[in-house]
Amino acid sequence: MSGTTDAMVSSGTAEPQQSSSTFGGRWRRAVGRGVVSAAVVASAGFAIVACGGEDAAQVTSTTASAGGSAEGGSGGSEVLAQIEERGKPEIAAQDEVTELVVTDDVEGTGAEVQAGDTITAHYVGVQASDGVEFDSSWSRGEPATFPLDRVIQGWSEGLVGMKEGGRRTLVIPAEQAYGQSPPPGSGIQPGATLVFTVDLVSVG
Repeated sequence: MSGTTDAMVSSGTAEPQQSSSTFGGRWRRAVGRGVVSAAVVASAGFAIVACGGEDAAQVTSTTASAGGSAEGGSGGSEVLAQIEERGKPEIAAQDEVTELVVTDDVEGTGAEVQAGDTITAHYVGVQASDGVEFDSSWSRGEPATFPLDRVIQGWSEGLVGMKEGGRRTLVIPAEQAYGQSPPPGSGIQPGATLVFTVDLVSVG
């Protein structure tokens, strides 16, 4: 493994306060505000890991070897190959939101993400207001592995139910990202809505 980032754990995640509604491949869910503070910026790249506790979570870049699998699931190497053939997604500027918006761009067919799972994924993150990229595993050349109970609320809520091989876009309001206190040096503006497109390599 290479490029490991130690990040502080989230100080809390609010439980959903309102019901979800589904329409097509896109659904909205309004959730209660959680306590989300700054993430750690490290040489491996900006992590979507929230902080607020004393225990460290491991955020690891990982590459599946030929004939094997990426850490966390069988068949990961084949899924990774399909995702890399799909290519890095482009995300345009879009409107700010006040609730989490989840869109399945590509439906996966593998194992399904459960709350608190550890996943391996490729992702791109931009600010909604201008579409400027602030983080990307694609730019580092390999997907990242991290536990969903140690990331910002928009990720821990928004990736549940996603399946391996899928591509999902999360439009995350500031309250479920970094609020008014984004990580120093991240390029994220206070109060910014964030957009992530995530390609799920493996679960577990």
